[in-house]
Amino acid sequence: MSALRAVLALACIAVALWVAVTRWDTLLAGHPAYPVLLGAIALVGVVLGLRARRARVRGALRTTGRVLGAVVLVLVLAAAVWLRPYAADPVAVAATVASARVDVEHSAGSWELRPTGTPVGAGVVFYPGALVDPRAYLALLRPLAERGHVVVVVNAPLDVALLAPGAATSAFDAHPEVAAWVVGGHSLGGLPASTTAAGGDRRVRGLFLWASYPAQNIANAPVAALSVSGDRDGLTTPADVAASRALLPPGTTFTVVRGGIHGYFGDYGVQSGDGDPATTRADAQRQIIAATEAFVEAESPP
Repeated sequence: MSALRAVLALACIAVALWVAVTRWDTLLAGHPAYPVLLGAIALVGVVLGLRARRARVRGALRTTGRVLGAVVLVLVLAAAVWLRPYAADPVAVAATVASARVDVEHSAGSWELRPTGTPVGAGVVFYPGALVDPRAYLALLRPLAERGHVVVVVNAPLDVALLAPGAATSAFDAHPEVAAWVVGGHSLGGLPASTTAAGGDRRVRGLFLWASYPAQNIANAPVAALSVSGDRDGLTTPADVAASRALLPPGTTFTVVRGGIHGYFGDYGVQSGDGDPATTRADAQRQIIAATEAFVEAESPP
């Protein structure tokens, strides 16, 4: 068992160091849940490494317990590797932070883009896609803030939007100066956004989905809706979007980005399983921004 402990100790420390070295900036910018998990894994590795030096302890029951513990630890390590987020493009992030027309604020639970002047129109709460650095969406959402809208990008635990179901309501309550809101999300982030839109909160005026669709029927939700998708998306395919039409409110606007793929809805590089683009990222994002701006403006109070 001492040899197994040594191997597991090295694996724990190696995984924690690998993620920290390759995603340090992303860890600092994200929710603290993932760094805490990595710290715990590293600590377990250190403890196992120290115990590997001790004498072998006999006993079938104790050995069985240690084997089961080793299996659980391997599963935790596999989860930690899988949870390694897609990093945001630092150039796009820097351009947003440097904007003179937007104030950027970061907390454990969100990234906020606030117009430097008096907020106008509807506020926006946005749920990122799974395992994507929330900063990857700041550049695409910045034009909304520059037009006077408060924009809150959810910073979910482990970068999984489903783990922050009440984030939108918290954002609404934190900004009583904003009377109406539009919620949106990319990919998996569209699920909590859709749930919020259908939840009956009268402050919600609209829902926009980027390469996403609701997991349940929200056709009766009292909100306007926009679906923006790419026709070369390999993850949220055109067939998926077509099948979702009946789940969305009547009158939902469907905008297709010709040649667009899943990864074009954020600045985080290539995503595994995505399709092959037939247009540039810049051109696709111009279309995404234009469609979203028009929708948010239309749903803003006069």
